[in-house]
Amino acid sequence: MNKTLKTILQIVLTIVIIGLAYLVVESVMNPVRFKQERQRREKVVVQNLKDIRKAENAYKDIHDTYTDSFDSLANFIKNEKIPVVNIIQDPTDTTYTKTINDTIDYVIVRDSLFNNRPDFKPDRIGEIPFSKGDKFEIKNDTIEKGGVSVNVIEVKAHYKTFLKGMDQQLILNQIKRREDIDKYPGLKFGSLKEPNTDGNWE
Repeated sequence: MNKTLKTILQIVLTIVIIGLAYLVVESVMNPVRFKQERQRREKVVVQNLKDIRKAENAYKDIHDTYTDSFDSLANFIKNEKIPVVNIIQDPTDTTYTKTINDTIDYVIVRDSLFNNRPDFKPDRIGEIPFSKGDKFEIKNDTIEKGGVSVNVIEVKAHYKTFLKGMDQQLILNQIKRREDIDKYPGLKFGSLKEPNTDGNWE
């Protein structure tokens, strides 16, 4: 084997070794990066779900029902008012368990619930972050619980929406892991079967 051929083989072998090393590192790091980015996106989506839940609870306090329309919810946040209540101890109550609720003012919902969020946009409350325009799935209903009619609501964002643009196989793996334990493959709060507004991240 002449010297030139030997040099070429050494270069090719070095390139192959570097390529294999890169593939090994990538096979380890890709899932790590995926998890980090998934968690970053989940944090943003959770905040949006908390905003929706907060607004829906206020809406129900005023209208005695939830709304399944993000347009109605946005209008409520921008234009309707909720009472500011001063709660004081009842001076005639010796058990210290009774209070007196006194409405002292009315404030626009946005100024009351989102006054510390200058970047909050009511008109975009229904949009799922990172989804390129997809909307949260929102449903409300009335169910019977203990002989009483109860309003319920459920709001969801599937992994396929807010993980768009990420590794497709790792997204499918994440969905399957959730489905294998009979859990919703994404983020959500509320239920159409039970009267609660708990989030599945809590």
